[in-house]
Amino acid sequence: MSLELRKILILAALSFSVLSLGACSIPERGPGVPAADTTRALPLGIANARFFADADPQAMIDEGTRAFEREQATLRAEGKPATRLPPVYYLAVSGGGDNGAFGAGLINGWTALGTRPEFKMVTGVSTGALIAPFAFLGPDYDDALRDVYTSMTPDKVFKPRGLTAALFNDAMADTGPLSEVIAGYANQAMLDAIAREYQKGRLLLIGTTYLDAQRPTIWNIGAIAASGHPGSLELFRKILRASAAIPGLFQPVLFDVEIDGKKYQEMHVDGGAIAQLFLYPPSINLGTSGFRRERHAYVIRNARLDPDYAASERRTISIAGRAINIMLAASGQNDVLRTYFVSQRDGVDYNLAYIGPDFSAPKAGEFDQAYMQALYAYGFQEGRDGKAWHKLPPGLQPVTASAR
Repeated sequence: MSLELRKILILAALSFSVLSLGACSIPERGPGVPAADTTRALPLGIANARFFADADPQAMIDEGTRAFEREQATLRAEGKPATRLPPVYYLAVSGGGDNGAFGAGLINGWTALGTRPEFKMVTGVSTGALIAPFAFLGPDYDDALRDVYTSMTPDKVFKPRGLTAALFNDAMADTGPLSEVIAGYANQAMLDAIAREYQKGRLLLIGTTYLDAQRPTIWNIGAIAASGHPGSLELFRKILRASAAIPGLFQPVLFDVEIDGKKYQEMHVDGGAIAQLFLYPPSINLGTSGFRRERHAYVIRNARLDPDYAASERRTISIAGRAINIMLAASGQNDVLRTYFVSQRDGVDYNLAYIGPDFSAPKAGEFDQAYMQALYAYGFQEGRDGKAWHKLPPGLQPVTASAR
């Protein structure tokens, strides 16, 4: 059982005692945004800083239209015909904790192969959110991406808290070390580079879960970067940390907002609580957008998609832990299927990469450096050899007559 699941189960096992302990000191937070005003709250006052994936898609459609106009302006400035639209490439990187080493290796191996495109749009959730800025900015950031995912150790991610944290704190671990790692690479130079690419019509989108409102949130990092707001770098770092904030295990992230002169706080956690990966909301149909162009989607699932057999002990905690593992795996598989069917509806070429059953390196614990290095090497080889991409998710491959 993974560390995440053990902590979640400990939390569940201890929570019943809250009823008998009376009033106790817990971390304070500012007032939550009133339910009727969630869409009015604008972080840093930036109108297009984020979108709610379950809302009317018009705001995201408008953002896409503006991105298209910036792309056309860039083409004209380069002396290229703005009426003949080049193919576009989308990249979605999923969550998966330390399995993000697979995605990091694959992207760098893809560079080595020489066929890695520049992506019109990159999306990321959880560990995929940490990978996404590197993937968005291109091969110049490959060395930094490799270093992050091959030098990671547990002490660079979190500091465990005592069992009482289940009752009197906001998480079982302090993620101060992860904040330092994020601050080390998510610096002003990176933010400025993202802003420049945004001005060319490219988009970098990060998913979190707005815990108070129970809403999937898509952060528009390029718009935040291009705003020039003095608080944009801090907001960028908080978004990355929030997207990887596993509920109950890692601390949630509080975002300050203001409505009609009153200050509030939003609580956000791991985007994977709702979706472990996304391309764009299904409510947006690219096939009817009016912009005819060749589109290619690449989806990196930082996990295996084949069944992971393990005999279960006849114990409550073992059974519950195994069931949670199955639910998380099923959720990730459903996300893969959703992106596939949406891309087929919209006429988008679909390509999927995932950790195959041929990877069998042992894992001593969460963020085991030897395991992550082996997984990075596996992903790198898959990318470099051009073997990573599948046109269909597992289970959708047609059965041949000879196989019946």
